[in-house]
Amino acid sequence: MSVVITSANTHDVTVAIDIVDSMVIKRSSSSKPKHNQKKENLCLDKAYHSKEIEQEIVKRRYIPHIRHRREEKKRNKKHPARRWVVERTNSWHNRFRKLFTRYEKKDENYLGLVQLANSIIVYRRIILG
Repeated sequence: MSVVITSANTHDVTVAIDIVDSMVIKRSSSSKPKHNQKKENLCLDKAYHSKEIEQEIVKRRYIPHIRHRREEKKRNKKHPARRWVVERTNSWHNRFRKLFTRYEKKDENYLGLVQLANSIIVYRRIILG
């Protein structure tokens, strides 16, 4: 899980690469991928469709899956529609009363609360099922 704190009027595209770079679990630092190393996939929605974002994602050795803005939605009956991971995580964050409305003035304090909430969410998902 990765967290970047920005103002409310900042578009997600401007911090997309910062989010990828701030991941806690780093990938191997070798410049050439090994044959047996599994490539990581990164799925993004239409808002992230730009050449710059795609090039930066490829440079970080991810396989980008970005829907194009004019691409028609394909109906796939084999795989049902799922809620976006970001929206689901925002819903989990809203269950914490301290995060629902931001009262903290310092970014560091708010970031600490978000990280604590993320730790609790991961604990509940892994340990409690």
